Amino acid sequence: MGAPKALVVSGHAGPLLLLALAATAWARAAPSGFLGSMFAAQTQQDPCFDEMNNPRRCIPDFVNAAFGKEVRTSSECGSPPSRYCSTATDEKGEIVRNCQICDSGNPKRRHPAAYLTDLNNPNNFCGAKPDSLAIFKSTDHGRSWQPFQFYSSQCRKMYGRPNRALITKANEQEPLCTDPQSSTEQLSGARIAFSTLEGRPSAYEFDSSPVLQEWVTATDVKVVFNRLTNWALPEPDNDTLVPAREASFYYAVSDFAVGGRCKCNGHGSRCVQNRDGQLACECKHNTAGRDCEKCKPFYFDRPWGRATAHDAHECVREYRCFSSYYCLTLPRLGPLSGHL
Repeated sequence: MGAPKALVVSGHAGPLLLLALAATAWARAAPSGFLGSMFAAQTQQDPCFDEMNNPRRCIPDFVNAAFGKEVRTSSECGSPPSRYCSTATDEKGEIVRNCQICDSGNPKRRHPAAYLTDLNNPNNFCGAKPDSLAIFKSTDHGRSWQPFQFYSSQCRKMYGRPNRALITKANEQEPLCTDPQSSTEQLSGARIAFSTLEGRPSAYEFDSSPVLQEWVTATDVKVVFNRLTNWALPEPDNDTLVPAREASFYYAVSDFAVGGRCKCNGHGSRCVQNRDGQLACECKHNTAGRDCEKCKPFYFDRPWGRATAHDAHECVREYRCFSSYYCLTLPRLGPLSGHL
């Protein structure tokens, strides 16, 4: 089976709210990005304010956050050149292998990790879905990792977890394990898609669920391949592998997409580059911080809050009046006017 293989997708963005991840074995990526066509361009009106200029919740566009981002892998084919065999089924349902050479020195035969997050590159290639893989997320730019989702035909054996465990409000922030295989799918050209909120009881109350808000927050994503698909594993009683079959023992992914949006806590509709060259929310509602996670100086008249569909929770300027003639703005925390 060999050592686990891993790919890591990271970028210069701040925390993202991840709604879906997909590892695809198709030959090319979707031309419009991951689900990007579902969202129309913004109008000229600031989406963080209504027609009467009252503050309201606003969120950045849903995008393929992995597009064009750096991808790091534990191994790549091609150096030195190596033979690999893709698989398919013929009309009789028998496995047919088509073998080629992977050569990093040949532009027509190279398959670098950058092809995972490119757009319409004809050199993408694919393979069978792995039997077992794990998805991890980081919220501190890769310094630490926590499990996000497991896939395996043997969940208990591989990851110590039951297959398709029941999700309740008590465990909706925990990773689950399911079987990635389907008897109706072909040996190649398939997809593994993970929806971060699917089946989570508080998903329809997301604005009021700090647990799920933290659950979908990530700065980096890592996928670890732990076990090949069953048909590709060596036969127990066969010490001498057929060369074409041996060349089929590899993991191949053609496209990696991460659907999400910048985490602006309902106080920003887009991300822009900050002075450090990193993406940060363009904060409205008198909020500040990379994720609009605090109030601007002198806007502490009520505690900061995440904007919801019912309350924008804009930060309010702080005043104290000493007479009927003048008031001072006070640089201190805590409510003065009683506006909670």
